[in-house]
Amino acid sequence: MRLLIVGRHGRELAEACAIVARQGVELRQAPGLAEALDGLRTGRGADLLLVDVALDVAGLIAALALERIAVPIVAFGIGSDARAAVAAIKAGALEFLPLPPDAAVIAALLASFAGHGRELVHADPRMAEVLDLARQFARAEATVLLTGESGTGKEMMARFLHRHSRRAAGPFVSLNCAAIPEQLLESELFGHEKGAFTGAVARRVGKFEEAGGGTLLLDEISEMDPRLQAKLLRAIQEREIDRVGGRQPVRVDIRLIATSNRDLVRCVAEGRFREDLYFRLNVLALELPPLRERPGDIPVLARHFATRHAAANGMPDRPVSDAAIDRLLAHAWRGNVRELDNCMHRAVVLARGAAIGPEAILLPRAAALQGGTAPAAAGAAAGDTAAVAAAGGQTVATAERELILGTLRRTGGNRTHAASLLGISIRTLRNRLRDYAGAGIAVPRAAAETRG
Repeated sequence: MRLLIVGRHGRELAEACAIVARQGVELRQAPGLAEALDGLRTGRGADLLLVDVALDVAGLIAALALERIAVPIVAFGIGSDARAAVAAIKAGALEFLPLPPDAAVIAALLASFAGHGRELVHADPRMAEVLDLARQFARAEATVLLTGESGTGKEMMARFLHRHSRRAAGPFVSLNCAAIPEQLLESELFGHEKGAFTGAVARRVGKFEEAGGGTLLLDEISEMDPRLQAKLLRAIQEREIDRVGGRQPVRVDIRLIATSNRDLVRCVAEGRFREDLYFRLNVLALELPPLRERPGDIPVLARHFATRHAAANGMPDRPVSDAAIDRLLAHAWRGNVRELDNCMHRAVVLARGAAIGPEAILLPRAAALQGGTAPAAAGAAAGDTAAVAAAGGQTVATAERELILGTLRRTGGNRTHAASLLGISIRTLRNRLRDYAGAGIAVPRAAAETRG
């Protein structure tokens, strides 16, 4: 992950940088907004911006929108008044990070934007076979198509392929096609020239050029608009791109990896994905099995995540008990490795005693938190919200509400950290909190509002 911190260095910010560096993040710093914008335009991209709330955060967000640069922003402040923090969030910042830093909050923040960790920990023979094939694919220059359910680790596998390739010394640049609005995605991919559209005040380098000499990951490529699919096909075939508003093609030298959690063959049959592009991408294909089909990975991953989250939260590294492992093995893991990571993060925080016991393994049912319908296997899993509710004589809705509000209180009102602990998206959490507030239920204030 590439993090750009915008603001002047001070002791508190230096502490935050040290915590970030221990997470294996590629870190850059710009003293002001002009320097940050110049870096983003010229190919020194970032996956997340941390911006001093004392700067013109609203102006930066407006400038990025005009220039069609899509990058998430989190505001930070040292003893800032609450009004500045709230104003930054209303302007479009996704969160407010108070300094001096809390290691657990920073870890949760990074995890929410960069996936969960970089190591491919495994013990199951099924995953060992996949990694053996990946090592063979890594040495080639051909495009790789990674498929599998959400949360199986497709981005981590892409990074694994890059690290073991001949391009390992070059950049690894990723773009989530599902997260970028259609009107911004073309500039993100191919860049644009000065004057190409209203707001294009300077030339901007896109991801294809940014990844020159290295690897470009196009995550969830099935969500790309068909018009852009045609331009992507040409870029792959000709090894050159056209910036928006450009007159001359630009040669590019990248290795392309694409991922999808959809059945692309079905998407082709339904006319939602170009057949010729599918065959260009599907030169080397690798499918990541869901966690329920590689149960041998569950114990080793659980212990790995417990150790990592204990270190991030400044807590003792406690073993995971056999009873806790049994509970984990009984769960359906619809969210795959990502769900297990979130589960162990919660367990580290909630555990009492010398080991992480089954009582710390809370598994909220996806249907209760997301409004969907969970399969019978998930509903019967030990430790889910329904089981907790039944044991305490509560309704599922009441147990869910108490779990959410209790977690939010433990995180001091920080929405990002609470969502990470709960294993749900920040959007789902905010929707629930809005419902509670509308029903007259007291909701802990956001982190930005508790300091002032």
